[in-house]
Amino acid sequence: MTTYLILFAAFLVAMYFIFRDKKTKQVTGNMINEADQQILLSRVAYYQNLDTGQRTKFEQMIGDFLSYVRIEGIDLTPDTTDRLLIASSAIIPVFGFGQWKYQNLHAVILYPDTFNKDFQFEGGDRNILGMVGTGYMNGQMILSRSALLEGFSISADKENTAIHEFVHLLDKSDGATDGIPQNLMPHQYIIPWVKMIHQEINKIESGHSDINPYAVTNEAEFFAVVSEYFFEKPTQFKDKHPELYQILSATFSQNPVQ
Repeated sequence: MTTYLILFAAFLVAMYFIFRDKKTKQVTGNMINEADQQILLSRVAYYQNLDTGQRTKFEQMIGDFLSYVRIEGIDLTPDTTDRLLIASSAIIPVFGFGQWKYQNLHAVILYPDTFNKDFQFEGGDRNILGMVGTGYMNGQMILSRSALLEGFSISADKENTAIHEFVHLLDKSDGATDGIPQNLMPHQYIIPWVKMIHQEINKIESGHSDINPYAVTNEAEFFAVVSEYFFEKPTQFKDKHPELYQILSATFSQNPVQ
């Protein structure tokens, strides 16, 4: 009996090290190297503005994200830049949380260009830049590669499609994509936030706001649109919309102006 116990214990130890090594290889395979760092420095303004310690944290979070989310392409092969920009879009909104895993996402599918409601990316009537899948597409995100690259270009201004879609996932993490991320937003801000949404929508509709008019679609789109603005042009957003900035800063646990 003792011999069997020893053999069983040895088996458990061996399985532990096999599993640990396999897990380590999976994570190591997604670690950031010097070439990746140069891509981030040249393409991601958010990363450029971090100090050395914060950059290390950002890189680790990118590695973690890429270890559990597949990046796939339709009629294209995602390259290193694609993967890093998608991962950066995922990490920017959650960077202030420390540890975060997108439980409602397992794959990002990259299309060459804009697409339509039938997921066709050729021909006319194509105006979708990105979307979070529902129904049989649940757990997947679809992004236009052209929109992804444009979002990280200097000319993008206040807009970043990929960040927009990841904010939808954060909104959805409480069970409802309604523009009110109740598991992230401090409770005392929820009622003021709802009032601000409708006040700002009225301003947008009357032409007295610089927020993208797409925000008037519904509360969920408003949250995603102003979050793009918050991360892409934080100083401008704070100057023009200080109350919205304060609530988003508390929600994302970040103060990007600093």
